[in-house]
Amino acid sequence: MPERTVAVASRSGLHARPAKIFVEAVARQGMAVRIRVGDGKPVPANSMLAVLSLGAGHGTKVTLDAEGPGADAVLASLAELLAQDLDAEAVPDA
Repeated sequence: MPERTVAVASRSGLHARPAKIFVEAVARQGMAVRIRVGDGKPVPANSMLAVLSLGAGHGTKVTLDAEGPGADAVLASLAELLAQDLDAEAVPDA
């Protein structure tokens, strides 16, 4: 199963606005994606509550995984999104 590990760049981590932007981007992918912190249990990346429950702060390394055709491209896109400061005013579409 392909994986990508990335440090959360948003100043507030994956909380509130950054988490919403990330979860919406995952939902648009049409593929089951999971996210975890360290060796923790993976949670569905399309669930706002699950993503918030990770408590991923600024600089926390998270690992994304997905399976299926195009998974590598989906993970690359989502990792690129998390590597940006999603608290900033202008956020590109993922």
